[in-house]
Amino acid sequence: MFQLNDQFLEEMGLGAMPAEQKQAFLTHIRSELESRVGPRLSEGLSESQLTEFEGIIDHNKAVIESFLARYAPDYTADAKFQNLLMASGGDATNPQLIEAYAATKWLEVNRPDYPQVVAATLDEIKSEIVANRSAFLGQ
Repeated sequence: MFQLNDQFLEEMGLGAMPAEQKQAFLTHIRSELESRVGPRLSEGLSESQLTEFEGIIDHNKAVIESFLARYAPDYTADAKFQNLLMASGGDATNPQLIEAYAATKWLEVNRPDYPQVVAATLDEIKSEIVANRSAFLGQ
C-alpha cells in the first residue's frame, strides 16, 4: 500500500517544500483522497450496504458483531486480523482493532475492487500535483 510521507513528496518533486508546509500538504492530500474515494466506493451499493458500513465506521457494536458473525465468525484466526493485532500492540479485545478489521473485511466483501479504486484515485491526485508542482513550491 502507499504511504503519504516525505518520500511521497520527494516522488512528486516536492522535496524542497518548506518543512512547515509538508505535514499540512500531506494532511490535505489524505483528506482529498478520502473525499474522492468515498463516493466512488458507494456507487452501486444498496442502501442496506451503506447503512451497514456506516454502522461499522460509527462504532456500532451490534452492527459490527452481526457483520463479523456472518462473514468472519473466526476473525481472530484471520491473517489480516493477526497483522492488525501485531501492528497495534497485541490486544485482541481492543474495540478499535475489531472495528478496523470489520471495516477492512466489509470492503473486502462488498467492494473487492477497493485497492484499485484507491490506486486509481491516488494516480489522479498525483497527476494534479505534478501538473501544479511549481505553484505548490511557490515558484
